[in-house]
Amino acid sequence: MKAEFIEALEEIEKDKGISKDIIFEALEAALISGYKKNFGSSQNVEVEIHKITGDVKVYAAKNVVEQVEDELLEISLEEAKKIDTKYEIDDIVKVEVTPKDFGRIAAQTAKQVVMQKIKEAEREVIFEEFVDRENEIVTGQIQRISKDIIYVDLGKTEGVLPPSEQIEGEKYQQGDRIKVYIVEVKKTTKGPQIILSRSHPGLVRRLFELEVPEIQEGIVDIYAISREAGSRTKIAVYSKDKNVDPVGACVGFKGSRVKAIVDELNGEKIDIVIWSKNIEEFIANSLSPSKVVKVEVNEKEKSALVVVPDYQLSLAIGKEGQNARLSAKLTNWKIDIKSESQYGEGK
Repeated sequence: MKAEFIEALEEIEKDKGISKDIIFEALEAALISGYKKNFGSSQNVEVEIHKITGDVKVYAAKNVVEQVEDELLEISLEEAKKIDTKYEIDDIVKVEVTPKDFGRIAAQTAKQVVMQKIKEAEREVIFEEFVDRENEIVTGQIQRISKDIIYVDLGKTEGVLPPSEQIEGEKYQQGDRIKVYIVEVKKTTKGPQIILSRSHPGLVRRLFELEVPEIQEGIVDIYAISREAGSRTKIAVYSKDKNVDPVGACVGFKGSRVKAIVDELNGEKIDIVIWSKNIEEFIANSLSPSKVVKVEVNEKEKSALVVVPDYQLSLAIGKEGQNARLSAKLTNWKIDIKSESQYGEGK
């Protein structure tokens, strides 16, 4: 382990972004392990590697005592003073114990452990990179599909798209490029595990941020999103500039912006509504595309009674109650919908 070895470490540092110090620490630990395995494990040993020449030296740490009972762990005061007259009882003396053929044994022992540590360090680098990208969109390529779990190649590593995060009815094929949302990055014994999603509402949020410059610039804000992935999404937006129409900004010229998002989500319907501080107005807006005649709110129970024209009742409720359900999620209020006739009868 001479200068060539140090050069190799410098190459690893440059190519893989792994600090030499991490490798030296790993190597020193490996060499201690190698020494104990081959020359006895009862000594307290330290290994020092010269960081320029690559020379390796092994030192036994011995306690200075009056009477030596264990030569491996202790040294007499008389012997210690031969090394340095300043030593006193209970001091620790380092005595070089490097065996003649230790270089060969060290190289064999260290290689495997160093490779393992390099692997761990690479995993740590990947973890640090991706943990900062939680809640972001990334584009990857479907590498393989196993037991309905989709493994996505993200470049330096692989992400997992579990069945619970897939869009029902969406077809996935090996080799397809796919936009996914990073839900969570966690450490495991096999390295970082990156959980991806196609069904998370955050995916819609990030797609709007990519497509709508006014959102990127902070002029238009997304207040809330409710989503039933693969079917329909409602998104509530508002503008900080009274001259900018938030819905128009999100829809784009001739619907170009929202179309790009709908295409990315394979035809999922998207309702864009205006958020309002006035809860009656916001609830009415949330039921788009249905018209609303009246909203009566109960602040204490956070519930609202919404009255719609008779011919719009089924539109307001939606297929299997979806429109009403998404509106309730978007506003975080309980919503009861009645037609004008039903409302009149109840009086």
